[in-house]
Formats: sequence, structure tokens, C-alpha cells
Amino acid sequence: MKKAMVLSLIFWAIFLAKSPADTLYLKNGRSIEGLIKSEDEKTIELEVCQGFIKFDKDEIERIEKSAPPEAQVIRLKWERRIVQAQQRLQKQREEEERMPKKVEFSQERQGIILNVTLNRKVEASLVLDTGASLIMLRKDMAKKIGINLDKVKPDAKLTLADGRKIDAKYIILESVKAQGVEAENVEAAILLEEVGEINFGDGLLGMSFLGRFNFKVDQKEKKLILEKF
Repeated sequence: MKKAMVLSLIFWAIFLAKSPADTLYLKNGRSIEGLIKSEDEKTIELEVCQGFIKFDKDEIERIEKSAPPEAQVIRLKWERRIVQAQQRLQKQREEEERMPKKVEFSQERQGIILNVTLNRKVEASLVLDTGASLIMLRKDMAKKIGINLDKVKPDAKLTLADGRKIDAKYIILESVKAQGVEAENVEAAILLEEVGEINFGDGLLGMSFLGRFNFKVDQKEKKLILEKF
């Protein structure tokens, strides 16, 4: 039984490799392989791996057609090629994501400022703060990201750089993106009181974002280097 199964697999491997497709031999010397999808008096539509090509019959010298069983095998071969291409593309994307990315920042009085996009729609300027466990956002950022503070109750208390303790609302940001470097489902907090003259732009970029990466600050080039684990 096992020997018969091995022989069967060998047969299908050879059949997959050798099964002919429909072949159009064109008058310009080229040949195109595929499966004929439709044909009328003037044109032929040829199915190829991921699409269709239409030819005028005036362009064609001759046609060699496959048998129905061969067509089925050819489609299986195409499906395998598509899966392999998708796997290669996914691997390439993963490798690119792991490569270190450089994010430009500005150096101002309050510190290192990064321009980020919250929830893929709200622009914000956040101060880099490795001492903050979460992203902290000013109260006026709530409306911009779609949160009505009239209907929320404080569920966190945060300590600011000047020592003040302030009520906050814990949230999860769908996305935080800094110049092409993105993290999803990022912990954050909205401060429920005005913070006065304390200098942190629209808020602080804390470790709930930074902790997703190996990161390094290049002060000379004014770049934050982020590398996914």
C-alpha cells in the first residue's frame, strides 16, 4: 500500500512537471502558454496564472490545445505558484519590518519631539519620555481621537514631571505610527485635567510604544532608530 502511494506521488509530480498547457504560437515568433477561456470567430481569451490575455486570431499562427485532465493539473500548478509567491512576499515583508528604521525628530526646549499619527488619522507632537510607562495625552486630544470625556470616569492616577498627581483615563490606541514605523493596540492615558505650562507638546511618547522596539537616539543626526524584536 505504501509503495503504491509513493508511486502515485511520483506519477503526479511528473505529470505536474510535464502536462502541456494550451499554447498559442504567434506570427511574430513568440509563444504563450495558458488555458483557453473563450473563443469566437475573431478572438481568443487565454487564462494565465493570475489573469487573462485576449488575442486577435489574426495574430496567431497555430494553436496546440491541452486535454481536460491536463488543464486541471495546470490549475493546481498555478495555485501552488501563487501560494509560494505569497509566502515569499510575506517573508520579505517580515524581514523588512525587522530592519532598523530611522525616525526624524526635532530637539526643542521640552526635549525630543516626534510627530506621530494616532489611530491612523490624528496627528500629534509627542515628547520622547523613557520614564513614562504609557503614552500620555493632553485632555484636548480626547475629542480628536473620538473620546467624549463627559461620559468617562477616571480610572488611573499619573504622576507628572513636576510631582503633581493627576486623574487620567486609561485607553488602548488602535495604532501609533511614527514616520512609517507602526505599533498596534498601544496602551495610553488621557489626562483629565489641564496640565498648565508643563512642556510636553500634545503628550508624552512613553514605553508602551517604545518598548515594542530596540531603540537608540542618534543625537548627531537627530534620528530615533527603531528595530522590531
